[in-house]
Amino acid sequence: MSPETDEARHPFLKGLSNHRGAPPTVVVIFGASGDLTARKLVPAIFNLGVDNLLPGEFHLIGFGRKPIEDEDFRAMMDEAIEEHSRRPLNKEIWERVRQNMSYHSGGYDDPEVFDSLAEKINQIEQGLGRDVQRMFYISTPPSVFEPIIKNLGSSGMAQAHVHTKLASKVVIEKPFGRDLDSARELNAAINRVFEEPQVYRIDHYLGKETVQDLLVQRFSNSIFEPLWNREYIDCVQITVAESLGVGTRGGYYDTSGALRDMIQNHTMQLVALTAMEPPVSLDPESIRDEKVKVIKAIQPLNLDEEGGDVVRARYTNGLVKGDPVKGYAEEQGIPEESSTETYAAMRLAINNWRWQGVPFYIRSGKRMARRASEIAIQFKRPPGILFSEADKFNVAANTMVISIQPDEGVTIVMNSKIPGLETRTQPVKMHFRYSTTFGSNTPEAYERLILDAMVGDSTLFIRGDETEASWKLVTPVLEDWAACGKRGLKEYTAGSWGPLESERLLWERGHQWRRSG
Repeated sequence: MSPETDEARHPFLKGLSNHRGAPPTVVVIFGASGDLTARKLVPAIFNLGVDNLLPGEFHLIGFGRKPIEDEDFRAMMDEAIEEHSRRPLNKEIWERVRQNMSYHSGGYDDPEVFDSLAEKINQIEQGLGRDVQRMFYISTPPSVFEPIIKNLGSSGMAQAHVHTKLASKVVIEKPFGRDLDSARELNAAINRVFEEPQVYRIDHYLGKETVQDLLVQRFSNSIFEPLWNREYIDCVQITVAESLGVGTRGGYYDTSGALRDMIQNHTMQLVALTAMEPPVSLDPESIRDEKVKVIKAIQPLNLDEEGGDVVRARYTNGLVKGDPVKGYAEEQGIPEESSTETYAAMRLAINNWRWQGVPFYIRSGKRMARRASEIAIQFKRPPGILFSEADKFNVAANTMVISIQPDEGVTIVMNSKIPGLETRTQPVKMHFRYSTTFGSNTPEAYERLILDAMVGDSTLFIRGDETEASWKLVTPVLEDWAACGKRGLKEYTAGSWGPLESERLLWERGHQWRRSG
C-alpha cells in the first residue's frame, strides 16, 4: 500500500514526517542466521526501506558462526521477507539494500574475526569517501554477549567516531541478565567498552504503538492527567497473557519462567510508563529518569505463602480455543523435577505521593484463555447516593483500558441511561481502534526501534540503572522460589485466566481481575 493511498484512506496520516535523518550506517547483526533476524529484523529493515526511512548509504552485514556465502545469505533474507514482512517483497526497493548486504562468519570469541570485520567496515567507509556510523545488533544467546562486547572493544569498532553523531552503537536483546548480580556484571562489561549513550537495551514491547501512545494519552489530554492519582484511581491492572504454550522452546523456557521472561522486563516497563511523573521534556533522558524513579519507589514484596504479594503457577492440561492441550510438565524438554512457573502475578505498592495506597496488580502467563496485553485503569466508584438500588441501577466503576495487543486501541467504560420511560442504567463502552482510524498496516515494533537506534533516539530503550532497579525488585522472589522448589507452586487449567490463588491478591483489597477482552 503506497503512502498516497494511505493518506487518501486515512487523512490523519497527512503531514507525517517521511524522514528522521538517519546518517550513513553500517548495521552488523550478530546471530544473523537465527530466528529473530529472519522473522523480525530483516523484514523491519525492508519496511523502513519501503517508507524511505533508511539512509541513502546503508550497508547490512550478517555475522554468525555458521559459514554462509554472501549470495546464499541474501537468498535467505529474500525468503524471510516474503514469509514474515507485513508488506509483500518489492524487489526494486529491496535491491538497494540487497546489493550492499554481506555475511561474515567466525567465532564470537575470536579477536581476529572481529579485526577482519573492522577492516571490512573500514573499506566500506573508504569506498564511500565519508565517515559512517557502526550499529551492532546483538541477537544471540546471552552466553556470548560479553565475548562480543569485549571483541568490539579490542578491535576498536566500539570507539569509532566516539563523541560525535556517528559514534558506534550497540543494541542488546533481552534477557539482560538473569538476576541483579548478573545484570550488574553485564552492565560493567558493557561500560568498560561503550559509554552509556552508545548502549541500546531493547525491549520490543516499547516499540508497540499503544505503549508509545500511553504517554500521549496521559500528558496531552487534560481530561485524564488531573485524575491520574490516588484521589480518583482505585487500582491498576496490567495483563500480559498468551494462549500459546512453550512449544518446542521447553528446554529454554524451563531455565527462565514467566517472571524472568515477561514480568521483569515487558510488564515492569508498562508499570513504569503508567505510573511515571510528567517528564520535564520529551528528551530521552528526562523520560527515562522518571521511569527509574517509579521502579525505585516500588516497595519490597511480601513473600509469605499465605497473604503475600506474589503467586506463581504452571498450567495443566485443558482446552484452548476448543482444542485439547497438554500440561507444562508433559511438554517436550521439561525435566521431571522442574519447578518453573508459567504464570506469575504480583501486587505492587508504589510509595510516592501520586500512588500511595493504590495497588498495581500485574500478571503474565502462558496457555491463558486468550492472547491479550492491556493496561486497565479502574477509577473509584461514585458515592452510592443517587443510584444505590442494585436491582435498578447497574453502576460500574469507570475504567480506561489501553489494549496493546492484539486489537490495539483504547476503551473507556462509563455508565449510561437505558432508553425507556424509567431511569435505569448500565455500563457502556466507547472504543478507539488504531486499525479503523489509522489503517491496519501499522509498523512493527522493530521498525520503530531500529530506526530510533540509527538516529540516536534512546527514549524507547532501557537504561542500565533502570534494568538493575527492576532486577532488584524481582531477584528476592527468584531466590525464594529457588529455595522452595515445588512448594507453593500452584496450578491452573490451560485455557483459563490463571490459578484461583491469584484472585486472593485482589480480594484482599476489594478488587477482582478483569476478564480481558
